[in-house]
Amino acid sequence: MLTRPIAAAVALLSLACGGKPANPTPDPEKEQHQPIRPLITTSFAGQQLAVTPLTLVVSDEALSATPPLNSRPVALAWADSLVGAALTGRSPEVKWVFPAELRKLARRAPTVAPDPDRMGQSLLRGPKVEEVPDPLRNNLRSMMALVGGRFVLVPAALAFLREPNDAVRAELSLALVDTRTGRVVWRSLAWGTGTTPERALVAALDTVLPVGLGLR
Repeated sequence: MLTRPIAAAVALLSLACGGKPANPTPDPEKEQHQPIRPLITTSFAGQQLAVTPLTLVVSDEALSATPPLNSRPVALAWADSLVGAALTGRSPEVKWVFPAELRKLARRAPTVAPDPDRMGQSLLRGPKVEEVPDPLRNNLRSMMALVGGRFVLVPAALAFLREPNDAVRAELSLALVDTRTGRVVWRSLAWGTGTTPERALVAALDTVLPVGLGLR
């Protein structure tokens, strides 16, 4: 059963843009919150694994004026940076290809590579999406043909909300896609709390990328 703060974050993650939902708290009896599934990276050691940029960051009204959430471009770049730092620090054995490099590849081959910021990857936030639909599937495949790998980690959506005790809650939807088959092979909704948006997001990343887990 969802608590009210979690239910509100799920409602935020269901948005297609940064607007506010008419009813931010759905009936908790009708929603379920799955346990956080950690990302095991052992099998990807030495492989190229792309990480797409976030395109969807939302927050409730209580946090909408809080930096960096008060600027969409700044919030997206800030969140990408924290995700990248966590992945590099926790799983250095993987050859991560982050958004900045994906954008460079797209500029070098504009007729082949899709714009990594405009592929529609936020739709993978849906917990029931098991097979990636076109054109996103084709875009991911084309991107990885240039990267030289098979799998893509998609930070699909990020939501922030203020809890009743004034803590900030962050919820990050993540999906791992096999671009050869077009299937989502792993997903998780990581969440954490902190006194600031940054601490909350770091706490959420800690739950899905705990120290040393990738080496087990």
